[in-house]
Amino acid sequence: MKKSILMIIMTVMLAVLVAACGNNTNKEANTGKAESATNTTNAAAPSEPVESKELTITHQLGTTLVKTNPEKVVVFDFGILDSLDKLGVEVTGVPQANIPPYLSKYEDKKYANLGSLKEPAFEKINALSPDLIIISGRQSEAYDELSKIAPTIFLGVDNTKLVESFKENMNTLGQIFDKQAQIDEEVAKIDALIKDIHDKATANGKNGLIVLANEGKLSAYGAGSRFGIIHDVLGFAPVDATIKVSTHGDKITSEFIAEKNPDYLFVVDRDSAVATTGTESVSTKDTVENELVKNTDAFKNGHIVYLDPNYWYLSGGGLVSMVEMINEINAAIQ
Repeated sequence: MKKSILMIIMTVMLAVLVAACGNNTNKEANTGKAESATNTTNAAAPSEPVESKELTITHQLGTTLVKTNPEKVVVFDFGILDSLDKLGVEVTGVPQANIPPYLSKYEDKKYANLGSLKEPAFEKINALSPDLIIISGRQSEAYDELSKIAPTIFLGVDNTKLVESFKENMNTLGQIFDKQAQIDEEVAKIDALIKDIHDKATANGKNGLIVLANEGKLSAYGAGSRFGIIHDVLGFAPVDATIKVSTHGDKITSEFIAEKNPDYLFVVDRDSAVATTGTESVSTKDTVENELVKNTDAFKNGHIVYLDPNYWYLSGGGLVSMVEMINEINAAIQ
């Protein structure tokens, strides 16, 4: 009897032990399968590198092969810089001399200081090993030397077809940085602004004269000039259609302004744009608003408009600067 009971107990214990071993084996097997499945899932979704294409960019100074989405970008045009900033594209280096206040973030040490607009620091640029260099008119003479360092493209605006060349430049940026949809949206807004102001300016039938003030001297700019957007695009008739088109303008006197008697006098103050700490210059307002000019309709009607040189002289041709320039003219004719 005792032997029978002992045999029963041993049989039960053996059965329990076998069952426990079986459960552990199944758990290990299931755990192994789960881990294997997890590892397989993770391995099946590796991050694929962004494909970089090569584009042929034809510009005013030549033809350049450029890879899309370049990592190190050097920019020597503040209009292009404000466009890239608007698009959320990071740059590596800029000329930090005379950066417009609205782009003051680029004075930070995180951006390489590459000299001035007229004097690129070639050695510093070379040391950066940039993937792309973007220039405009002020650096055109340095194009060949810069091209030896890295792919270099010219994206200055053509004043004889300002809006068209501006759009071409923006489309080039859109292609290079995969931002075409955003470019299209921003350009559409600018087109709408231009149409609105052009309609207002042509409806009021007023004429205008554009002058640049520089160290007490005045130069006039007409249609087709660097500031010709006021006439060519926004609809103000030039007070004098014979003003010579020149980079530095057509030198004039206060007698000329008084004789032409413009409805609007638009003034770009170069002195304030390039002012150096510790230097003194002749007040632009004193230069412009003398006794002769005070006899003009522009002065009498409060239509002497001082344009922001940070947009008109230092940058221009950018997604931000174009809007601000157009808005200034709009404010003048309200």
